[in-house]
Amino acid sequence: MMVKKLLHASLLVSDTPKSVEFYQAILELKPSENRPDLGYPGAWLDIGEQQIHLIELPNPDPVQGRPEHGGRDRHTALAVTDIEKLQQRLEQHNIAYTKSRSGRGAVFFRDPDGNAIECVEINV
Repeated sequence: MMVKKLLHASLLVSDTPKSVEFYQAILELKPSENRPDLGYPGAWLDIGEQQIHLIELPNPDPVQGRPEHGGRDRHTALAVTDIEKLQQRLEQHNIAYTKSRSGRGAVFFRDPDGNAIECVEINV
């Protein structure tokens, strides 16, 4: 049994519509039409063949007091084609971010529930 690829990552959120709005505004992700009724609020956001699953459940992790740099915390990494455009969008929405300490073209920021997101620039 060999792992072939990551299918989705799940993030706990406190307000699904607010989180969907955030991910649409910042990363231009669209909700999937294929999410069945799972008995609790949430959304699936499409990223090519993969997804981010937003799950609206109580979060056992503190939102405050997390490391300022998301690279020192649990995080979900996404590939982007234009890191400067993303930085401008983060600044327009007053979202704090830090640059990768490795020297890569990457930034870390947090969603409204404190989930750390890393975006790494790739050439397509």
